[in-house]
Amino acid sequence: MRRFVLALGSLVISTAALAAPQFINVLTGGTSGVYYPLGVGLTQIYGKALPEAKTSVQATKASVENLNLLQEGKGEVAFALGDSVSDAWKGNTEAGFKAPLKKLRAIAGIYSNYIQIIARTDAGIKTLADLKGKRVSVGAAKSGTELNTREILAAAGLSYKDMGKVEYLGYAESVELLKNRQLDATLQSSGLNAAFVKDLAASMDITLVAIPEDVAKKIPDAAYQPAVIPKGTYPKQDADVPTVAIRNLLVTSEAVPEDVVYKMTRAMFENLPQLAAAHSAAKNIDRATATEGLPIPLHPGAERYYKEVGVLK
Repeated sequence: MRRFVLALGSLVISTAALAAPQFINVLTGGTSGVYYPLGVGLTQIYGKALPEAKTSVQATKASVENLNLLQEGKGEVAFALGDSVSDAWKGNTEAGFKAPLKKLRAIAGIYSNYIQIIARTDAGIKTLADLKGKRVSVGAAKSGTELNTREILAAAGLSYKDMGKVEYLGYAESVELLKNRQLDATLQSSGLNAAFVKDLAASMDITLVAIPEDVAKKIPDAAYQPAVIPKGTYPKQDADVPTVAIRNLLVTSEAVPEDVVYKMTRAMFENLPQLAAAHSAAKNIDRATATEGLPIPLHPGAERYYKEVGVLK
């Protein structure tokens, strides 16, 4: 009888473990950026592909916070900039990581973020050098965007000391201060066709400040590549604007089960049109290049999917 009771107890525990719901919390960014609407789109896709899972989306301060939350087991999927992921893996304390985040695993390289320096036209800022003495927002402190700002200013021979005032603010807060003329410019890292830029352009004349190719090439991190914001991306933008781009990654944790990550990876690529309906940045997600240049290991679940479709051998 005692053996029977023990066996029954083990069976109950095992059954409870199997019945435990899988939580999929998608870590994104500010609600006016690109990560958030894509995160909402992903949760809808995951909800259909994994009906047994409980899905949710969380607004955050983006890359650095997302990666730390993944390491702590407080999320299952996150959007992050490639350079931040590399810094997290190495444990770069200057970038906001107290130790190497070795639980991180890649799902896919997705679309690129473009550095977008937006200035009020009446502030007279036409070049990077014109930022001297101006009031500038550089992204939330130690966020992926703020790390980008430091790299770009350094490549242009500038630093925060050259600015008249530095504000550590994200998209929405920066737009409000620009509208109120409490800021002259902001540097933000985002996908093209960003809602916060369109919002600002609808209320005032703006200037997109170029990052020339010679400056882009001085940035030591290979994650930064010369790029262009095509003309017509924003209202009254009648010319291409040189800038730099950094690839975004979709990241998970080694703690998420292989089968769950496999299903998530497959579901995303099989539903890219639906994801693009959430935000046009998803149109640039390409399965053929999703495994290229990743700074961290692929999750076994994602690797299984890529082998299944022939992207990996």
